[in-house]
Amino acid sequence: MSKEHRRSSKARGRGDADAGADARPPFARPPGARATPPSSYPSQQPSPARRRSRSREHSRHRSDWTSDDDSWSDLERRRRGEAPQPQKRPRTKPHKAKASPAVSPVKKAHVREGDDHEHRRQQQRDRHKRKISEPPVSYDTADKERDRAKYTSGSSATSGTQLLSSNALSKLNEENDLAQFDAKRKARKKREKEYKQLQKGAQHGKEKEGRAKNRDVSGAILEEGRGGERKRRKGGDRGGYGYYDDYDEKRELRKDTKAPMSTKRKRWIIGAIALVLLVIIIVVAVVASKSKKKAGGNSGDSGGDASSANKPSNNCDAGDTPESAKGTYLDISTWLDTSDFNCTYTAETVGSLSVMGLNSDWDDSAQANANTPALNKQWQYGKMPVRGTNIGGWLNLEPFITPSMFNHAASDNVVDEWTLCQKLGQNCARTMEKHYATFITKSDFQAIKDAGLDHVRIPYGYWAVKTYDGDPYVEQISWRYLLRAIEWCREYGLRVNLDLHGVPGSQNGWAHSGHQGTINWLNGANGDENGQRSLDIHDQLSQFFAQDRYKNVVTFYGLVNEPKMIYMDDPSKVIDWNEKAIALVRKNGIEQQIVFGDGFLALTEWDDTMKAVDDKLMLDTHQYQIFNVGQLKLPHADKINLACSGWTGIMTVSNNPSTGWGPTMNGEFSQADTDCTPNLNNVGAGSRWAGNLNTNTGAGAVVVNTPSCATPPCSCAMANADPSTYTSSYKQFLQMYAEAQMHSFEQAQVTCQIATEKTQRTRNGVVEYEPAMNAE
Repeated sequence: MSKEHRRSSKARGRGDADAGADARPPFARPPGARATPPSSYPSQQPSPARRRSRSREHSRHRSDWTSDDDSWSDLERRRRGEAPQPQKRPRTKPHKAKASPAVSPVKKAHVREGDDHEHRRQQQRDRHKRKISEPPVSYDTADKERDRAKYTSGSSATSGTQLLSSNALSKLNEENDLAQFDAKRKARKKREKEYKQLQKGAQHGKEKEGRAKNRDVSGAILEEGRGGERKRRKGGDRGGYGYYDDYDEKRELRKDTKAPMSTKRKRWIIGAIALVLLVIIIVVAVVASKSKKKAGGNSGDSGGDASSANKPSNNCDAGDTPESAKGTYLDISTWLDTSDFNCTYTAETVGSLSVMGLNSDWDDSAQANANTPALNKQWQYGKMPVRGTNIGGWLNLEPFITPSMFNHAASDNVVDEWTLCQKLGQNCARTMEKHYATFITKSDFQAIKDAGLDHVRIPYGYWAVKTYDGDPYVEQISWRYLLRAIEWCREYGLRVNLDLHGVPGSQNGWAHSGHQGTINWLNGANGDENGQRSLDIHDQLSQFFAQDRYKNVVTFYGLVNEPKMIYMDDPSKVIDWNEKAIALVRKNGIEQQIVFGDGFLALTEWDDTMKAVDDKLMLDTHQYQIFNVGQLKLPHADKINLACSGWTGIMTVSNNPSTGWGPTMNGEFSQADTDCTPNLNNVGAGSRWAGNLNTNTGAGAVVVNTPSCATPPCSCAMANADPSTYTSSYKQFLQMYAEAQMHSFEQAQVTCQIATEKTQRTRNGVVEYEPAMNAE
């Protein structure tokens, strides 16, 4: 017999011998049963204690076992230090085992071993759910004896098919141990969870101390009957772990015994509130004050405050003012504004006019711009064009420039500076000085320089020098503001055209002469007297401005503005007066150009008049289209053509001594294409444009009942609107109209000066002042 055949026979013999053997351990085998030879038992089988220890370790990764061989295979891998093989077989629904040959004395003997094991595990889970708070049942030695008896049959005939194997029993023991471990672990986790919930609830109550909230309790605590025993950790200085027995009681006690607010804290809170209220009151007061100043007010004494952000201030010490000068013009403590004035007291005068406020030295090196000579260099008049502006409505009022100062009842008849001061009485001095100090300031002269201009025409009234019996004007106060304005012009390299805008008796009967009404200068009963008074005024003025300090900065000396010769009884008196005035001022040392007005006569009428009187004379004409009805109604294009062609020809002829009088100045002109500006034709007089003009007083009263625009109906809405609302086409016309006039005047080599540097406008109920050169 071959070796392979002997091996095969031996294996078969051993298998036949083992076929009837009982593999169960001795305590589980029935009496007389033949045991399996030792060689058939698995080698190195672990002890029960070792198996229990491994089953606990294996419980973390356990899977459903389907056979003893699989369980032993996993245990063997663990013994060797290898990872167990997980079983991922799906659980199947329990089913009945094959029919047994005899009835089993054990309950549910017909159930397969694996199914019985799963059934027991489910019973254990149910028991743990019902008695989760009870300690797990220990599977001790007595339990093992009971199970041994349960699974031991007294009949050997049925033992082979009815009883569990030793491996299955060992597996049951292990499952009991696992169930005990799981029960303990779940109970521990549940206690830990409840403990954490208690801590969380205590912390939640601590954070919301003093606030009445619903007491939310976890479901587990409610099920255990401890919902009313919620406890709160006592927050000690170092986070102690004491507890209050009654949370609600302690919380209410804490609320009832809460310490009252200290008196010191109450005082701090009250003080803070008072401080906030004080700040609010101050801010409101400041804003209201500024608004009031801008609004101008209904009375004339507030009209001058709105023009400038620079407030008048007097920072001079009047300690050196003698008693004899207290309360007089020389008492600097009575001056509203002393900015850029010399505070030193002096009684010195020139031509009986005070030099108070002036510095003893000056500098004429300033230059207006790169295209003009410095003040200490000669200006070639007649060869170099003059570009300048007027600062009208300042030192003598003009109602259309500062309308708010004339906002009085019609019954008061406040129409000029004369009637305004009559209305204000003793308050007129302070009102007028506020206007002088604020309407024109140093910044305005800076703006004139920056605009590229080089000359400034400064209109002023005779009351800056002196007043006469019955005059309501404020005497002399405007004098110091005139002197300061000249010094500001000097600082910026600007040359000055002194313009005596109002003389005693009024030279034209218009409001800007100071007194609206009849012409009482060189006309009427007091005409000659007022003519002499005006010569006396020039006597003082010429002596003063003949000083060396003014020879470079004051380059034009005007005799009188716009005498209305065409309405005088004897116009020749004006020519005679001019000659006397020229001789007087030349005698007093005036070397500058002397300016006289055309008297509203045609320029050609001056061809042979006063040519031999002096070689430094300048004929002054003011070209306006808005005061001529025939020119006023021209379309925009025709107005521009008139300025370009008509005026250029007139000015060229007049400026040439061989064809006209000689050097001619255009001292005033305007961009305005209507006479709609309020108070322009007298306070409340209406306009030619709208056809409602009625001057009603004065020499040459005018009444116009027919509109004078190019295409009726004629409205002043556009002309009087805020410039920001002007249409693009209207803005374009205004620009072309201004350029046409300036071009004409410069082609004739004459001076041209816009009518006024600044005007007043009411915008949204607030009075504002706006440089005319910047208005569109």
